[in-house]
Amino acid sequence: MNYLIGDIGNTNIKICKVNNKFKIINTYFFDTRNPSLEKKINKKLKHIIYDISYKKILISSVVPKAFKRISKIFIKKKFNVFEIKQFNLNKILKIRIKKYSELGSDRIANAIGSYYKYKSNCIVIDFGTATTFDVIKRHAIYDGGVIAPGIKLSIDNLFSSTALLPKFKLKNYPRSYGKSTKDALSSGFFWGYEGLINNIIKKIIKKNGISFKIVLTGGYSYLFKNRLIKKAYIDNDVTMQGIIKIYKDFLI
Repeated sequence: MNYLIGDIGNTNIKICKVNNKFKIINTYFFDTRNPSLEKKINKKLKHIIYDISYKKILISSVVPKAFKRISKIFIKKKFNVFEIKQFNLNKILKIRIKKYSELGSDRIANAIGSYYKYKSNCIVIDFGTATTFDVIKRHAIYDGGVIAPGIKLSIDNLFSSTALLPKFKLKNYPRSYGKSTKDALSSGFFWGYEGLINNIIKKIIKKNGISFKIVLTGGYSYLFKNRLIKKAYIDNDVTMQGIIKIYKDFLI
């Protein structure tokens, strides 16, 4: 038997097919902001729902409008659609924050995925639309986190807000400050975010006085993996693993 799970982010949507051993066997990607989102999903829908007899799909969403649009598609195909925050997740992760309603589902999924995979104190750094840092402690405790501007969003905003600065992509780590505008921008973003990330890691460690496993996920993980003050592990399935854990515990 196969199952369906999904993750709706501010930029991208992932829908994954999971087998009876709870391994991801297919992943489908969509652009969250695409005005033709329904059309794009419907085009692939036969492949997505083929061999899915268990008509429940579990989704982590930080975009309510996109969640409604996707829900309608699957409801038409007789699926029951669930969002992860519908469940009492404190049963599997003690969430120690002031306002649970403000905590993004993606960050909850990251926390659950990392804890149940590594069974350790973890800092999960997600290079998404925002750069988020989530602190997970032993005994399944989510202890809060940090939200910083996302790298791509910062680059796009700088480009759209200036008349003369060129658009650029982060590629290779700069060994020196720039001799051209693009090189200067690359040095600024690489070194700036390297400093930001390492400083936040230092402060989290200092505040808690314990060691943490550093888990990276998202598009820019590979650029910063070897630039951190502690050894880091890239795990781009950590969000989906959290959703799988919730699916197993609450929907089966």
